[in-house]
This record gives sequence, structure tokens and C-alpha cells, in this order.
Amino acid sequence: MTQLQYFTALSGLWLALAWLPYILDRVMVRGLMGAMANPGPSDLPQSLWAQRAHRAHIVGVELFAAFAPLAILAMLVLPAENQPGTLGLTFFIGMIAHYIIYTIGIPVLRTLAFAVAALSSVLLGLTLLGAA
Repeated sequence: MTQLQYFTALSGLWLALAWLPYILDRVMVRGLMGAMANPGPSDLPQSLWAQRAHRAHIVGVELFAAFAPLAILAMLVLPAENQPGTLGLTFFIGMIAHYIIYTIGIPVLRTLAFAVAALSSVLLGLTLLGAA
């Protein structure tokens, strides 16, 4: 398995599990049946950290939607190159850092971590196009 394959898989696995903290908070706040019910205006609000974690998860999915097809294309076209693997690592670190920092509630660092992940996708695309 290449470094790009490894970190792309790890990113997908992270996103498959990143909903757990905020859903557990929802169960704690609203109870099991309340957490499984359709949302409504009378719902008790979740903890602030859980609301931020939910938004961070959504942002992570959006980041991954841009990164994953580029990563797959790089796996096909540039299988032996090191730069895509490094970009996979920086994407993963940026996405994880963004989730944690956003959940904690640190605004400026959150944006910088997002930028690391987003720029990794941009650089991967430029690498594929031969421009980086």
C-alpha cells in the first residue's frame, strides 16, 4: 500500500467514525429516542462542542469530496511518486486537526488547519496537471 493509499483510506475511515462523538452527546442530551427522532423546534440543543463537532464533520466530508477523486486519479497516474503520498499525509493531518480544533472552539487555528487540508487537494490537482 502506498502512502497516498494509506492516508486516503485513513481519511475515509476517520470520516466514517467522526459522527460518533456528537451523536453520543445527542443521546446524552435528548435521550436515545430523542436522538433517533426527527429534529424539531422543541428539541433540546446539543452541547456547544457537539454542535461544532457536527459542523467540523460536515466540513471534513466536503474536503474529502474534493480530495478523494484526485487521490484515486493520482494512484492510477502517479503510483510511484512520493509527492502525492506527502500530500495525502498533510491532507489527513489538516483534516484531523481541523476537526479537533473546531470542536474545541479555536477560530483562527481552525481556519489554518482547514487551509492545510484544502491546499493539499489543490496541490494534488496541480501535480496531476503537471503544474506543481
